Amino acid sequence: MTYKVKLEVFEGPLDLLLYLIKKEELNITDIPIAKITDQYLEYLELMQLLDLDIAGEFLVMAATLMHIKSQMLLPPGQANQEEAEEDPRAELVRRLLEYKKFKEAASQLAQMESQQKRLFSRVGALQPEGSAISKETLVEASLFDLITAFTKVLKDIPKNVFLEVVKDEFTVSQKMHDILHMMVEKQSIFFLDLFKAAKYKTEMITIFLALLELIRLKAVVIKQALLFGDIEVFRCAEEIHPR
Repeated sequence: MTYKVKLEVFEGPLDLLLYLIKKEELNITDIPIAKITDQYLEYLELMQLLDLDIAGEFLVMAATLMHIKSQMLLPPGQANQEEAEEDPRAELVRRLLEYKKFKEAASQLAQMESQQKRLFSRVGALQPEGSAISKETLVEASLFDLITAFTKVLKDIPKNVFLEVVKDEFTVSQKMHDILHMMVEKQSIFFLDLFKAAKYKTEMITIFLALLELIRLKAVVIKQALLFGDIEVFRCAEEIHPR
């Protein structure tokens, strides 16, 4: 697959670590480094499988995590004296806590701006069809929410499909058109519904890349009613609440 989706509109490695910590309900000040490193590398591997244009900082963070993990595995007597004085995770924890505060402050400012705009919203503004949940209760989903959901899709594929060789006849542009066509009569569609008619792993990957490209072009937005909940794709890029 030669099509690449650039990730500058999405999150970075610290966002991925915060996402994993929140998803696994971990203590940010006492991170189980072996577990978080393994999960981080799994996400990185899937991003590379999808041929995403991963920024170098993701790979730098992977190396940092591996280094910290190796330090944590050393017997106390084998670590040098300077390293033994401080938890090897300390610097990473400091960066995460600082970045978390920055994100929370940015989110609060964005919500204040959103509330101010709604004071002058038009009467009878367009509401999403086909969704039982009010749009006001939805928040924007992240790239990592999408990757998590797509991982579940891939796990449900029968093993014989992975071994099947098919002609590479799926294109991102075609799948972008198909997604938009599916939403002609609907305001939104559930993420999993995008893959119901797909028969091959390559086709599913192409659909996923097409969705990322539509998000980048602001043709669609992705939202959730609950954190780590089902993802909905909306064809109108209207106002959303940042997480």
